[in-house]
Amino acid sequence: MRQDSEDICAPLEIEDYGIQTMPDVSPPKWHLAHTSWFFETFLLKAFLPGYQEFHPRFSQLFNSYYNTVGPYHPRPRRGLLSRPTVNEVYLYRTYINKHITELISANDLGSMDEIHNRIILGLNHEQQHQELILTDIKHIFANNPCLPQYRKLPPPISQPTEHHWVSYKGGLYSLGHNNSTFAYDNEGPEHNTYLYDYSLGSRPVTNGEIISFIEDGGYGDTRLWLSDAWRVVCEQGWKAPLYWEKRDTEWWYFTLAGPRKIDINAPVCHVSFYEADAYARWAGKRLPTEAEWEIAARTQSIEGNLRNSGYLQPASSQQGGHLKQMFGDVWEWTQSPYIAYPGYRQNDSTFSDFSGEYNGKFMSSQIVLRGGSCVTPKDHIRATYRNFFFPADRWQFSGFRLAKDAQ
Repeated sequence: MRQDSEDICAPLEIEDYGIQTMPDVSPPKWHLAHTSWFFETFLLKAFLPGYQEFHPRFSQLFNSYYNTVGPYHPRPRRGLLSRPTVNEVYLYRTYINKHITELISANDLGSMDEIHNRIILGLNHEQQHQELILTDIKHIFANNPCLPQYRKLPPPISQPTEHHWVSYKGGLYSLGHNNSTFAYDNEGPEHNTYLYDYSLGSRPVTNGEIISFIEDGGYGDTRLWLSDAWRVVCEQGWKAPLYWEKRDTEWWYFTLAGPRKIDINAPVCHVSFYEADAYARWAGKRLPTEAEWEIAARTQSIEGNLRNSGYLQPASSQQGGHLKQMFGDVWEWTQSPYIAYPGYRQNDSTFSDFSGEYNGKFMSSQIVLRGGSCVTPKDHIRATYRNFFFPADRWQFSGFRLAKDAQ
């Protein structure tokens, strides 16, 4: 997993590593260093006797937001760090890997051992940043007038996929993570929730369907938008999803393989919760709750257009079955706010010295997304996984499917 991060950055030129195009985007160099800082801070300093940190200033430069471990460099100013150099960051990664190996070799690690558990957490944390690296590279390249290509990618097979409704019975359901495999603290505890009869769309909403929304004046119809959403639409001049542009009469979008004509059969991507909600209102439907999504997803295998497919772009469904693309392609917005499950305690985790700052302190003003995307590692996602972003965010690989109440 550590090598995967470096492989993702292999197509970059040295000039690409330090760019920050907006406060939400971090330079690739920063991601590579931060994931190493995470292991250094929460694993090596805590458990490797005599460990000497690689550089005394890195503890501040590459701390993301952990107030409990000290001050950190402001997020919007990460792109101003010309030093340390990219070469120094790679030396830092090698240094950390060497000492993690030393720590593992010196200990007989069982599955309940805290060293083991922190290594597993650190690797899952690194996979989150691998997805962010690809997401941020796309934003960095899309903002370059040269429209550079991250790498050549195979064009996904495009084919229309029928949309139908898949119905689920209401009742009392158990929700949340409930076994000994790895999961983040915000995925539990397991608890009961009551659902009414509902139906989910058999696939995510497509680019072609969003074009119909655009052509019907959806982005200009204030009746479809939440109040804060309409403010953002007006302030930022939204006319289409992020990375879209109209060339003569055809829509194009920017991909990690460069500009391409829009695939009308692929799931729409890079839309905010606000856009998803407005489309659902236009269509006379709604977004699913995260509980509705999870109950449906539990019957699906972890298969789909995830990072291992190599497309790094949403594609039309090649799956069989009634319910398609629950995993991969796009993170799917739900209508659910990101809040604690009943019984959740922010500092009850094994890693009580910092776990509350990993997920717990962000449980305000954000919305839950489910299912992973085309840049999510296959072995990182599960039905209980709760991603979360602010409702106006759309640089992530985010889309949505519709839901409706039983008739």
